[in-house]
Amino acid sequence: MNKRSFASDNNAGVHPQVMDALQKCNVGHVIGYGDDPYTQRTIELFKHHFGKQTGVYFVYGGTGANVTGLQVMLKPFQAVLCAETAHINVDECGAPEKFTGCKLITISTSDGKLRIEQLEPFLHMLGFEHHVQPGVISITQPTEMGTVYSLEEIRRIADFAHQNRMLLHMDGARLANAAVHLNLPFKAFTSEAGVDVLSFGGTKNGLMFGEAVLIFNQKLQPDFKYIRKQGMQLHSKMRYIAAQFEAYLTNDLWKKNAQQANAMAQLLAQKVSEIEEIKITQPVQTNGVFAIVPGEIIEPLRNEYFFYTWNTGKNEVRWMTSFDTTEQDVEQFVATLKRILKNYLT
Repeated sequence: MNKRSFASDNNAGVHPQVMDALQKCNVGHVIGYGDDPYTQRTIELFKHHFGKQTGVYFVYGGTGANVTGLQVMLKPFQAVLCAETAHINVDECGAPEKFTGCKLITISTSDGKLRIEQLEPFLHMLGFEHHVQPGVISITQPTEMGTVYSLEEIRRIADFAHQNRMLLHMDGARLANAAVHLNLPFKAFTSEAGVDVLSFGGTKNGLMFGEAVLIFNQKLQPDFKYIRKQGMQLHSKMRYIAAQFEAYLTNDLWKKNAQQANAMAQLLAQKVSEIEEIKITQPVQTNGVFAIVPGEIIEPLRNEYFFYTWNTGKNEVRWMTSFDTTEQDVEQFVATLKRILKNYLT
């Protein structure tokens, strides 16, 4: 039960420094709902990383961050353009459509990334009263395929959105992993690149719970606190979310965790690429390795190391590394993979 899996970075534990921060803030009484020193200090930390005009709002989890973040950007007759693989489309049980009342328009993409030429065909809908109006473009950084938008790609999509009376939302559940790959500060490819609203995650990189909605478009900031409350995302004992992010954003803990996860994915990719029966299907840019494997080995391997099948039709699997994945974990996993391949294919 204690063996590290390669299923999801959600399966990893809490980083000891984050756990220590939770313990330290668990002393005495402070005012609830964010009027406490932990929350105020952490808001200033976020503004240091993302810009002084950033609106910082803590919520419970990723789905809540995405839903409320989109809600403040949309009117009921508008739609969200997103990749077919986007988390808001695949893994949030219809919550974005239920709570925003708006349609998701999905776009097929081989690597999870949207491109201008894929967005342009939807411009014909603008101004036609019989069609939903594209109001938001939502991109994931990094994508669900582990691929990363370059700074220039984000700027181009932001410019396209704003030139056509749309807003840009970014789902940043693994934003730290993207920042490490790009070797850029957070604000360079978010607030300064034209993103209007960001869902900023830490749970996949060492936090226990809690996410942040960061609003860079100041016109959207005044209404968000009401949307957060009505959306059941206002945590009364907010210091327990804030204290985690304070530890996370201090002394580059976020970066150290993401560097480890990314490095272990690179090591895993290197090891499995040497096995002729395995075909890596996506560039390994963050902490995910996508690969096509012989179908007959999937269940035997999963019985020893839990992971998810990404595309059953292609026998494509996803292996995720985490901040606490070690070289030994990777070596043992690859050894197990080779043993099972030998047993089932010879």
